[in-house]
Amino acid sequence: MQDQDFPSQDDWAIETLAVRAGTARSGFGEHAEAMFLTSSYVFGSAAEAADRFSNKVEGNVYSRFTNPTVTMFEQRLAALEGAEAALATASGMSAILTCCMGVLKAGDHVVASTGLFGSTVQLFNNILSKFGITTSYVSPADPAAWRAAVRPETKLFYVETPSNPMMELADIPALASVAKDAGALLVVDNCFCTPALQQPLKLGADVVIHSATKYIDGQGRVLGGAIVGSKAFIKDQMLPFLRTAGPTLSPFNAWVLLKGLETLAIRMERQSENALAVARWLEAQPQVKRVIYPGLESHPQHELAKRQQKTGGAVLSFELRGETPEQQRTNAWRVIDNTRLVSITANLGDTRTTITHPATTTHGRVAPEVRAAAGITEGMIRLAVGLESPEDLCRDLARGMTD
Repeated sequence: MQDQDFPSQDDWAIETLAVRAGTARSGFGEHAEAMFLTSSYVFGSAAEAADRFSNKVEGNVYSRFTNPTVTMFEQRLAALEGAEAALATASGMSAILTCCMGVLKAGDHVVASTGLFGSTVQLFNNILSKFGITTSYVSPADPAAWRAAVRPETKLFYVETPSNPMMELADIPALASVAKDAGALLVVDNCFCTPALQQPLKLGADVVIHSATKYIDGQGRVLGGAIVGSKAFIKDQMLPFLRTAGPTLSPFNAWVLLKGLETLAIRMERQSENALAVARWLEAQPQVKRVIYPGLESHPQHELAKRQQKTGGAVLSFELRGETPEQQRTNAWRVIDNTRLVSITANLGDTRTTITHPATTTHGRVAPEVRAAAGITEGMIRLAVGLESPEDLCRDLARGMTD
């Protein structure tokens, strides 16, 4: 018998949703989520097959766009974001592409934030532009600039908050107001915070994008992405593109991501604590020109971070001193190359701390003047803090710092 006094899923805390939401058991009654490694499904009759293919009846048709394991991941992530629905994709970039292709057409205009992930800039500038879609870039921290950039053909606002690697924040409610006045869709990339730290839809955003490869997996194992929004948006605008073009998340990756979600909240809490400790240590080092981390009081948007994020997150950037760009790069590479504990890799979101030089890796394909305008200098290092002891991490970073 159902306990009428027990709260429904709508009232569960995010930690409970991360473990329980979306779980669907087969006839075998398995406790852990099953992995459905099948490309197709058997129908009871020709009529049933026809109804499934025509969407008259919900159900699995073909694993390019419907699969039970993937569906469980979509439903759980939607629950964590406080959304009606989600659509899983093969990677974070395929999620962005799917969103854009499902919403935009030739002649449309996008307003995007400066300092976007390098591949996202390449997508807007070099791929979408081939289809007659134009993009303007403005500061994520200046809602007035977004309003000024709006054109009659503007259909979409795209923002990362915090940004990569400058850790700039966008005031989501303020941008939501501008987007609504413009009749544009506000899409927020929530990769750095995840729903454990920030829920953009509750702040006024229309759509949330995830690179599930990062913190949702949390251990650097698989690729995945997702689009989160209203049920009508996902079904009517996103699913048709995925069904036809096929940027599909595999059932195996969906299963791994489901297990990653179970520990998301506790990982984000601890990694954020570690990041703050490392950031405070870096601020005290004479070789460091500045530390950019929303959890620090020195961050210019610290108060905004406290309003719309649970913590400062697990990613920080810091800039080393140097009289010339060449000297700055030399100093940055010395710190990176002398690490023995931290992993030199451009990925982030792992339980293992990673370090990279954005100007020559994640943003290496971005034009130098664009990097300069975004504030990405040769002396900048991005650190994605993991679950190691922060004292050990600080000792490792200190190896390459010289006066």
